[in-house]
Amino acid sequence: MSRLDKDVNRLVGRAVEKYCLIDPDDQILIGVSGGKDSLCLSLLLWERLAYIPVRYYLTACFIDPGFEPSPAPAIEDFFHRLGIPFVVIKTDYGLKAHSQENLENPCFLCSRLRRRRLFQHAEELGCRKIALGHNKDDIIETLFINIFYAGSISTMIPRQEFFSGKLTVIRPLALVTEDQIQRWNRQKGVEPVPNPCPSAGRSRRQTVKDMLAELYRTNPKIKGNIFNAMQNVKLDYLL
Repeated sequence: MSRLDKDVNRLVGRAVEKYCLIDPDDQILIGVSGGKDSLCLSLLLWERLAYIPVRYYLTACFIDPGFEPSPAPAIEDFFHRLGIPFVVIKTDYGLKAHSQENLENPCFLCSRLRRRRLFQHAEELGCRKIALGHNKDDIIETLFINIFYAGSISTMIPRQEFFSGKLTVIRPLALVTEDQIQRWNRQKGVEPVPNPCPSAGRSRRQTVKDMLAELYRTNPKIKGNIFNAMQNVKLDYLL
């Protein structure tokens, strides 16, 4: 096992333990997009079954938003090689989100519709946990997206319960950086599937990502300071 492999697995293990993400015999549905994060998460969770004492069961799902060429065949091939059960659910959510009636924020609507369908599929399968591939950078970026565009101080959290605890969303990559994921994927030979969405690379998230990248270049400690600040909130000094 390489140093990078050890570091990434250590961070995933720390997140699982710190935030109580996985319990014995969990039925976990992985929400897959075909991007670097969800494929990394899937392979990591599958590999960990070989050397950790906790048993859990994996299945994966891609909510196809309807753009062509569909990445579904390439994603299906990835999971077939791992032997993880995989389902494609065809929708027109992306097309609806990019229609003339909804040009202001297509990503928000598409994401909401896909998330709702993923929740429904988890319930159909009897999976009480959904694993998503959001990483440390995603959590930081979401904080600024919500500040700039929603007027709230909030972000994604590593473990989030819905419907009075009947369903739990977990983010095992919450402590892993985007750079670590990219390097780990290259080391493992994991190739992200091209995203045919017309908003890819020009979303609000990309705007925030570019802004933060410029800040990180000026001071490498900024990323860690922002992440730590979200765990060190002084409510007495907020309005």
